[in-house]
Amino acid sequence: MAEHVNTQGEAQIIDIERLRQGCARCSLQQLCLPAGFSAPDLNRFDELVKNRRPLARGEFLFRVGAPLSSLHVARDGAFKTLALSEEGDLQVIGFHLPGELIGLDAMGTGFHRCDAVALVPASVCEVPFNELGRIAAQVPGLQRQLLRFMGERMNRDQQHMEMMGRRHASERLAMFLHSVSERFRELGKPADEFSLPMSRDDIASYLGMVIETVSRTFSRLQDDGMISVRGRQLRILDHTRLSQIVHEPEQQRARL
Repeated sequence: MAEHVNTQGEAQIIDIERLRQGCARCSLQQLCLPAGFSAPDLNRFDELVKNRRPLARGEFLFRVGAPLSSLHVARDGAFKTLALSEEGDLQVIGFHLPGELIGLDAMGTGFHRCDAVALVPASVCEVPFNELGRIAAQVPGLQRQLLRFMGERMNRDQQHMEMMGRRHASERLAMFLHSVSERFRELGKPADEFSLPMSRDDIASYLGMVIETVSRTFSRLQDDGMISVRGRQLRILDHTRLSQIVHEPEQQRARL
C-alpha cells in the first residue's frame, strides 16, 4: 500500500499490488506503473484498458490502410507485422511479444502501414488512442514511457537493418536470436530458454533468407554449441558468442 495526497489534502490509499496484478494481466505494467500515476490517474487508465480482445492464430489485429483507433498490447500470445516488399511480395517486418505495444506504425499518418497477424492464439488490451493522448497530456511520466517505447521500436528497426546488412546467414540468425532473448529479458521473462512463437518461414521472411537456409543455420548454430533447439523450443547455451557477433566490428569477427 502507498499513500497519495489529493488536491484537498486528503490521503488516498493506492493499492499498488492490486494495480500491479491488474496491469500484469494485460501486460501494461511497463507502461503505467513506472509513470508516477496518482490514484485517480491509475483508476482512469485501468478503466481505459479493460477492453480485452481475443484473436485466433492467423487472425488480423489490423490491416494496412486502417485508421488508427487504438494502440494494442499483447496480453498473451505474439504477433507479426507484414508489408509489401518492392517486388510486391508480403514480407515480415516485425514481431511483437507479450507486453509490447503494437500499432505505433500509424502514429505518423493516422493510418496503419502494415498488417498485424496473430502468430498463435492471443489476446490484446486495446488502448483508445485519443483517450491515451488525453491522459498522457496530464501525466508527464506516461509521456516519457510512450517516448521510450517509440525509441525501442526505432532501435528494433535499426537492428533489423543491421541484421539484413550481415553477409552470412549464421550472423543474421544469431543476431535475431540474441535480440529475441534480450526482449524477453526486458519483459521479465526467461531469456535463456523460451519458445519461439514465429515459424521458420516467418524468420526467413524477416531475415531475407529462404526457409532451407534458416533450417540449416539453426542446425549449424546448434552444432557449434551456441544453442540447443527442438522444434520451436530454444535454449541459448553461449550468450558470450552471440553477443560477440552482435557487437564486434565485421573485420574483427571470426567466421562462424
